[in-house]
Amino acid sequence: MQAGILAAASIAVRIIGLLYRSPLTAIIGDEGNGYYGTAYNIYTIILLISSYSVPSAISKVMAEKLALEQYKNAQRVFYCALAYALMVGAAAGLFLFFGAGILVPELCVPVLRVFAPTIFVFGILGVLRGYFQARRTMVPTSVSQILEQIANAVVSIGAAWLLMRGAAEGTEGALRGAVGSALGTGSGVVIALIFMLYCFRAQRGEMRAQIRQDMGPAASYGRIMKETMLAITPFILSSFILNLTTSLNQTIFLREVIQSGTMTDIEATTIYGIFSNKAVVITNIPISIATAVAAAIIPGISTAYARMDMEETKAHASNASRITLMIAIPCAAGLMSLAMPVMFLLFPQRASAQTASQLLALLAVTVVFYSVSTVTNAVLQAIGKMHMPLVSAGIALVVQTALLVLLLKFTDLGIYSLVLVSVVYSVLIFLMNEFFLKRYLGTKPGVARVYGAPVLAAALMGAAAYGIYQAFSRLLLAAGMHSDYFRNAAAIVPAILAAIVLYFFLLIRFKAIGEEDFGMLPKGRVLVRLLKKLRWL
Repeated sequence: MQAGILAAASIAVRIIGLLYRSPLTAIIGDEGNGYYGTAYNIYTIILLISSYSVPSAISKVMAEKLALEQYKNAQRVFYCALAYALMVGAAAGLFLFFGAGILVPELCVPVLRVFAPTIFVFGILGVLRGYFQARRTMVPTSVSQILEQIANAVVSIGAAWLLMRGAAEGTEGALRGAVGSALGTGSGVVIALIFMLYCFRAQRGEMRAQIRQDMGPAASYGRIMKETMLAITPFILSSFILNLTTSLNQTIFLREVIQSGTMTDIEATTIYGIFSNKAVVITNIPISIATAVAAAIIPGISTAYARMDMEETKAHASNASRITLMIAIPCAAGLMSLAMPVMFLLFPQRASAQTASQLLALLAVTVVFYSVSTVTNAVLQAIGKMHMPLVSAGIALVVQTALLVLLLKFTDLGIYSLVLVSVVYSVLIFLMNEFFLKRYLGTKPGVARVYGAPVLAAALMGAAAYGIYQAFSRLLLAAGMHSDYFRNAAAIVPAILAAIVLYFFLLIRFKAIGEEDFGMLPKGRVLVRLLKKLRWL
């Protein structure tokens, strides 16, 4: 239920992000997108090191304390995490601001410096989100994420438009637009923090009542800080290595193609912007569902594992992976079959639409492997095997980096090299995590039910979606709708709706999903009654 709430919020956040990205890209152009994407990738790495993984780490440690009714210690974990976020966030923000010149190309320095204060604010926000997640309520986090993205969208578009007024066309205007977009990111985080502080204040009464009921001794702050740091560090290192690939690949790609004379600085930055801010952004939408599932299952698995209930632990882990696959596989199939319509709907820049849609179709397969890996990382961390995701990510990083260098030096694949190494990287992490889960939990997923049925249903769904889209597109053209954009938008909606219905109908018929599974979803009982009336169940 909590995973469903957070997943729904994540989908809403991603949709808002895509909706505002389209007008923003129209304002700042592919060149401005490239400057923003280059700075944003470095900002993401620093954020990962400082505070991005704090919510998951704090929710794990606090959930264990709450499961044992150690309310005083749970509260001390919160205070220690807050102290960590304040100190590390301030240091990371200062480093980002004053070290921008050595972290990104000269043109991207102003954009990166605008991101610096956001690092500090995000650390505090992360601790508050982890606090509520540990208490098994995802509503404050979900609402704050939506508010953050709405503020981000409004300020990004408004600031980019205002800053570009009066600017010369070309690089100067694109750079100003990228700075405006970065201002939007920071504004969204501030709005989310204000909301979370309000929720925290409203919940203080319940928290104090629980602490008064706790008659046991409280551990020292030194011991709690040590325990908190031991939990936060593996989460941070795992997320850092998992996401280091983005900045590392960016650096290697830009250096190789520019130094070899294959592309100019502007050409290389622009094509990378198409890859990172169009194709990757779209594939991140379904992956965000897995991220929500991962965040929601950590407290439950940590609680079950703290009580040494291995059956419940296995059940949580297996259900999370199975549900994630049932969503990720059709998403990947849909992006493959409707790559051009989806890309043109969200980013209607004709000059880059063909390249962007090809990149999207090829990247779609990573949706499946990244989604499952995100969940299995969370499971391993929740059962105390926090170093295992580090091993998976480290090995995959070395292999994909060596492969990328070889591809750029000895082939003409160019930007498609990044697609290939992304696929290799996601597959390697997936395989190694599955091995570790089988070793430590003894999980043995049924291949036919967990993988076979969703793959077959998704393949049929993808073919149907493509056919429905083509049929509607031709009918609309014959009816006199000559605008490519509006005809595409009108044809893609029925294709997607029909695809969703067909996919779940096939899953039910293949007996890959049943009444119990629907019952676990938000408003699941209502859905079950509807399906029974339709005689699907």
